[in-house]
Amino acid sequence: MTTVERLLDAAKEIWNRYYEHPFVKSIEDGTLEKEKFRYYIIQDFLYLEDYAKSFAIGIAKAKSVETTQIFSGYINLLTGSEMDIHHGYMGKFGVTEEELANTPRALDNLSYTSYMLRVAYEEGEAEILTAILSCAYSYELIAKNMVKNTPDCLNHDFYGDWISGYASDNYSCGNAVLIDTLNKLTDNYTEQQLKHLIDIFVACSRYEYLFWEFSWKMSK
Repeated sequence: MTTVERLLDAAKEIWNRYYEHPFVKSIEDGTLEKEKFRYYIIQDFLYLEDYAKSFAIGIAKAKSVETTQIFSGYINLLTGSEMDIHHGYMGKFGVTEEELANTPRALDNLSYTSYMLRVAYEEGEAEILTAILSCAYSYELIAKNMVKNTPDCLNHDFYGDWISGYASDNYSCGNAVLIDTLNKLTDNYTEQQLKHLIDIFVACSRYEYLFWEFSWKMSK
């Protein structure tokens, strides 16, 4: 098994729960209350601020130009599109910079990003990629599972854009690069090092599940 295959196998029970979570299922069938999605979008923006910082730290930890470019490219993608409050769902909901500045992170969101940043500051490039991958790749699989179950969800007048973005070939190609890079970086890892990567990946996968949960409950 490759490194990423081992990571996915270790977290498969958690990932299977993503598909059945009411927040995810409600996006799929188009019944999610807009208020819940608005809450999620704001919390996701706050999450992405620290997610981008993890990539930035990855640049400093990178040992090759290739890996440096991967981390750098994702920062440009995140700050140039997903964190643009004037377009996409942020714009649709009329979210302002003032509102973002005055909205605290939900406790589980804060715990998640604090853990991810600790990994980034204390560990190496492969460990950072492992923490990052649980978010990046799970969104692809969640969106593709939605399309498999409910093909017409892509045409929903509100949630269709969200689903199509994460189910797209372009998004998948980005994840393929992350997966390939992580596998190459860990090709000679010892069993102990691989077990440590599994611990990181499972922890971040658990946090991903909690993100859907606190978004559903709109927890503080």
